[in-house]
Amino acid sequence: MKAAVWHGREDVRIEQVSEPPGPPRGQVQVQVAWCGICGTDLHEYAGGPVYIPVEHPHPLTGVQAPVQIGHEMSGTVIAVGEGVDQFKAGDRIAACPIVGCMECRWCRSGSMAQCDKVAFLGTSWTGGALAERLNLNAYQCYKLTDAISDEIGALVEPFSSTVRAVAQSGAGPSDNVAIVGAGPIGLMALMAARIQGAKRVVAVEVAERRIQAALECGADAVINPRHSDPEAQAREITGGDGFDVVLECAGQPASVLMAGKITRTRGRLVIMGVFEEPAALDLFDLVFREKIVSGSMSGYGLYNETIQIMSDPLFRGDLLISDRIGLDDLVAKGYHGLLHEKDRHVKILVRPV
Repeated sequence: MKAAVWHGREDVRIEQVSEPPGPPRGQVQVQVAWCGICGTDLHEYAGGPVYIPVEHPHPLTGVQAPVQIGHEMSGTVIAVGEGVDQFKAGDRIAACPIVGCMECRWCRSGSMAQCDKVAFLGTSWTGGALAERLNLNAYQCYKLTDAISDEIGALVEPFSSTVRAVAQSGAGPSDNVAIVGAGPIGLMALMAARIQGAKRVVAVEVAERRIQAALECGADAVINPRHSDPEAQAREITGGDGFDVVLECAGQPASVLMAGKITRTRGRLVIMGVFEEPAALDLFDLVFREKIVSGSMSGYGLYNETIQIMSDPLFRGDLLISDRIGLDDLVAKGYHGLLHEKDRHVKILVRPV
């Protein structure tokens, strides 16, 4: 079968790989319907390795580059391993990429995403979702409702991460919320904040296509740092205070520094972006203004809730999908499109079959 395989920075190849074996105990085999290209995929392609193990095999899975990639997936169960009774052939699912050791304090306490040996589908698992088929742990799979198509099902994983970040931020009906970066994760965070009832949601973005997408997705306003001072505009929008909650979704040094600046005194800054290198915050500002900063990684534990939220009319997955391509076009149209044509693209889905 065909799969996308990461060999190194700017070296992803579409190759013939071995079929996955029959699913072992506790696992299911899934025929992939759609797989989204994630910002993490772009970081691994253009600046990696970030999460992909290169020097040594992964301590939990033994996987080492070259690895099959892709994790934002929907698909259909086609085989069930021994001991799995919650799924059957024909079930449509979305997948969580998190794989835990089941032994550390985090796995035992229900926080598998923080596992000491955590592995991820698409970087350190034995298969990837940019392939025709793969085996997954049954605990990674969540049934899709009839109201969610296979295309929209491929958005469950990224949307779950924004649902979790918004919940972690505590954003509520009295809060002004800023979303820094209106790429796919930023736009989903915007929708999640609106669905959770935030008073006002403002996007911060420079790409014209994404500015328009933010407005279509329900942003009350957009700050373009190329055209105005974002700190001054933040104060103007919020009556002089700055934003109660800021979600940083761009993963750029300049964007996270700005995100800290537009957060009000004792406001909450949640960082979701993936950074290839360390980035700076103004620590004097954080200390003096007693701002609260946290990271948020994945939507682990909120998949069923996310699937229900996606039935809300305020969730507009159709506004996020800007192209659909085949696996052979992954690099030329997928990666290069998202990296170099940001005014054209938001989310690109890949159909591996």
